[in-house]
Amino acid sequence: MSDIEIRDDRAAGRLEAVAGDEVVGHVEYFVLESPSRALVPVHTIVQPEHEGKGIAGSLARELYAIAEREDTPVAPLCPYVVRWAERHPDVAPAADPELLRAAKEWLVAHPGRF
Repeated sequence: MSDIEIRDDRAAGRLEAVAGDEVVGHVEYFVLESPSRALVPVHTIVQPEHEGKGIAGSLARELYAIAEREDTPVAPLCPYVVRWAERHPDVAPAADPELLRAAKEWLVAHPGRF
């Protein structure tokens, strides 16, 4: 894992794990603006040949670190991030149910986005 760099491509809505020139995993997310701002991870994907190396966990940890730096909550819809957050409550506070509801509504309103 030490040669993996994690990059936030906010414009594309992707937090990417990069090894050399290759994206080996990513979290797709969007920024919810209403009823308040939140980062909303929707999918976590790691290339099969890179599974089992801790990449998904590193992506989830960095997403929560970004949220903390920006003083923005995370409202996870991605099943992996939900499970990861449950195992790491020290760095992944529980999501506000209102933000989760709003995030789900946003997805319904933007069917082609993910």
